[in-house]
Amino acid sequence: MPKNTFFNLPEDKKQTLMGAVRQEFSRVPLHQASITNIVKSANIPRGSFYQYFEDKEDAFFFLLNEHVEEKKSHFISILRKNNGDLFDTMTEFFRFVLTEEENVHFLKNIFLNMTHRIESAYARSFLEQDTDENFKETISSLINKSNLNISNDREIYYVMQIIKAVTFRNLIEKFARELSNEEAMKNYEIEINLLKNGLKR
Repeated sequence: MPKNTFFNLPEDKKQTLMGAVRQEFSRVPLHQASITNIVKSANIPRGSFYQYFEDKEDAFFFLLNEHVEEKKSHFISILRKNNGDLFDTMTEFFRFVLTEEENVHFLKNIFLNMTHRIESAYARSFLEQDTDENFKETISSLINKSNLNISNDREIYYVMQIIKAVTFRNLIEKFARELSNEEAMKNYEIEINLLKNGLKR
């Protein structure tokens, strides 16, 4: 979490700094990122960076969490638009992620250098993981469960874990194999439809 001095910055300086942070983490993954590049791009002294953030991990996860909050809001609006249909929503959400041109390099660095901490942070875009109660109070309450073969909220939680695994694997494959958006979307739809229709005759 950034220090209070960051939150006290004028909005334009805050945006300039976060623009520099985004640029660096879009250029390279977290472990290769350089604070020197960030401060040069933001045109601030190196010492100022440490007045705002503990280290580059602090800056990275603040940027990632901001990104995730935007995605979560979008996911919830798609879920509402689709009247709680989980599979239609995930398909539309996956398409939305693929077509985010301004974030494509940032996303590539996230998914090709995934750690448990990064995975947990990004999963909050469509899966509240903190506690089961938290999950029930947010996304789970919006999902139309009448067309799902589940009997309780605990099962919907695990359904979402399965969908998360399929979604993340498809995003990793898209970036690792440099698939076109159309190819990635086709592959994802096949897997989502297999889940939707069930695997057993």
